[in-house]
Amino acid sequence: MALEVLISEGIENVKVQRIAQKLDCPRSSFYWYFKDRSELLSALLQHWKDTNTNAITQKAALAAETVNSAVINVCCCWVNSSLFDPRLDFAIRDWGTRDFEIGASVEKADDDRVYAISTMFARYGYSEEEAFVRGRILYFTQIGYYALKVKDADETRAKLSPQYIFCHTGQYPTEQEMQPLYNAFDTKTM
Repeated sequence: MALEVLISEGIENVKVQRIAQKLDCPRSSFYWYFKDRSELLSALLQHWKDTNTNAITQKAALAAETVNSAVINVCCCWVNSSLFDPRLDFAIRDWGTRDFEIGASVEKADDDRVYAISTMFARYGYSEEEAFVRGRILYFTQIGYYALKVKDADETRAKLSPQYIFCHTGQYPTEQEMQPLYNAFDTKTM
């Protein structure tokens, strides 16, 4: 419930009393799970790190035969909101504008994500500088997609995906390379 309050109402509404009301239970029940609000907030931040940041870094580290397949691995996490929840990401980013330590955590997460993606590109022979720039472009493109609240249908996103992959890698993907991403979109035909 605290996660939903954070996402829908902001950090200022993540309060013990508010959560107890939403759960229709006594405030004292909260203390069976958390020592205090601070511990709850730490758990929310840790959940964000464990999901959103780890999803990207783990997908970027997966072995893949081609750079296109590697990029598609990363893109699959953005298609699946159980791996990367953009609403949670922006709730944490908003919290970071109010709290210096949280803001520093957001900056570190962005750096870690870009580093993981850049390292992925470097494994496929891109120079260090080119891998870094491609890593930033791939990551910033997706974060911008969420920030602008682009609402393309999955069919549209899937149809445009080969062009995005080409723009990110400089190589046209094969149908076989694209299949995991198409499956992630759960589209029937392309």
